[in-house]
Amino acid sequence: MPDSVTYKSAGVDLDVYAESMRRLPELVARTKRPGMMDLPGGFAGLFRLMDAGKFEDPVLVSGTDGVGTKLKVAQACGRFDTVGIDLVAMCVNDVLCLGAEPLFFLDYLAMGRDEPDKVAALVAGVSEGCVRAGCGLIGGETAIMPDVYAGDEFDMAGFSVGVVDRSKLIDGSKIEPGDVVVGLPSSGFHSNGYSLIRKVVFDHAGMSAGDRIDELGRSVGELLIEPTRIYAEEVRNLLASDVGPHVRGLCHITGGGLVENIERILPQGCGLEVEPRPLPPEFEWLRKLGDIADDEMRRVFNCGIGFVFVVPDEFADQIPGGFQVGRIRAK
Repeated sequence: MPDSVTYKSAGVDLDVYAESMRRLPELVARTKRPGMMDLPGGFAGLFRLMDAGKFEDPVLVSGTDGVGTKLKVAQACGRFDTVGIDLVAMCVNDVLCLGAEPLFFLDYLAMGRDEPDKVAALVAGVSEGCVRAGCGLIGGETAIMPDVYAGDEFDMAGFSVGVVDRSKLIDGSKIEPGDVVVGLPSSGFHSNGYSLIRKVVFDHAGMSAGDRIDELGRSVGELLIEPTRIYAEEVRNLLASDVGPHVRGLCHITGGGLVENIERILPQGCGLEVEPRPLPPEFEWLRKLGDIADDEMRRVFNCGIGFVFVVPDEFADQIPGGFQVGRIRAK
């Protein structure tokens, strides 16, 4: 008589899964912030809005995103402790664009097979990202789906919630001609354009993650795995300063580059005039390696500018670490 069919024989080992889950509570505890409520073993996460600050008319702001094929680079490098930072960054940076304070985060991890060490590394990155953003990790899901993801393949998605007083919501509607666009530098490629990056670097140039890039002083893997910068502290500090009430637009520069992302927040009658800037070294290296057209580079990548503020001209030089990248014109 054949052996009875078990969940383990179908590809899901509940004992291994339990081991993965045992490692996570301390990573969640690192992200503790006012408003988080303990609910051990609960089916959902709790957050007490009243503990997050004083709001006259609070508006919740949500965002969800993934890391895309940068996960393939993590796989090639055998390093999984940074893409969780990317995941938080991609969600939280979008929430910041409305002037919101990040409150909490949830993650979703899907895998072909349960690997406790990999799960711990991935969630450690999420935890670190939440610490950098100042938001609490209040829940998540790890799904083992051997018939959907082959072997060691995996995917990640995240969900972030923030809050802003309705009177302080920054939606771009007050932007007007003459305003200045001030950028903050990116940490590199962030988490966009990795399908093109991988095609150029690994397929076209035949390089591997361990290859050294002499002109950059780094390996391919070190360059490509660099985490996305989280701008929560910079946005939080600026909005709390004397410049804060005069900020008219906030924009996370992701796929679509500088122009397409900024145009998303411009009111009718306004256009964007971008000041030409040379590509940072890592972007110029990629452009040459793949013989990529300049227009394609600037449409796909952030090209060294990860986040921008739109402010009246008189405040353009009062943004710490910022530099002028363009101006708003009448359209």
